[in-house]
Amino acid sequence: MSERRPAPALLRSLPKVDQLLSSPSFQELTRTYPRSKVVDHLRAWLDELRAKGREGDLEEQDLEAATIYAEVAQHLARWARSYYGRVVNATGVILHTGLGRAPLAPEVARELGELAARAQRVEIDLESGERGGREKGCDLLIRELTGCEAATVVNNNAAATLLILAALARGRRVLLSRGELVEIGGSFRIPEIMAESGAVLAEVGTTNRTHERDYRRALDEETGMILKV
Repeated sequence: MSERRPAPALLRSLPKVDQLLSSPSFQELTRTYPRSKVVDHLRAWLDELRAKGREGDLEEQDLEAATIYAEVAQHLARWARSYYGRVVNATGVILHTGLGRAPLAPEVARELGELAARAQRVEIDLESGERGGREKGCDLLIRELTGCEAATVVNNNAAATLLILAALARGRRVLLSRGELVEIGGSFRIPEIMAESGAVLAEVGTTNRTHERDYRRALDEETGMILKV
């Protein structure tokens, strides 16, 4: 068994960036990935090796060009891989907000893929050739499905709640159970959303139980809405 070299001596043996980049293995990496990214990941790994050396955790084999190449290649492969990917939802929560909620039906996903692959009518009136409202198509479909007067589309519940409160209860009291004064995804807190909308929060019930009678007692002419979260 060879005697372990002291950390300063090992660090002095650390290969230089240019020396490694000129090797055939790293030349191959630069043909696969952008050179700037290869350099970034190489420098980052060499910095990690220096940190290990200062902590006394560095081994001679860590300094071998083949070992450094293997680490950098692995890091680059992870970098190139898309952040988004298929997972198995084994959380026990059927519609998990952190896992994309409800999946699309296969036929819907196929149609969306076909639509996204080519130019689409988004806000152009095909009869006049002029621009129209981007939400016109969604508005027409939602009104037809629900019978509502008008519709708009946002991409999260916090935005929808803010718009509803601002449109229907600005300046008026909104009854909300104390047990529903919660924070929802993305650090949106219901009281803050309500304040931003201009509605006036009126707490009812308790944190663990709120009855119908609690809402009835709190109702008055200044009440614009009862909110359920």
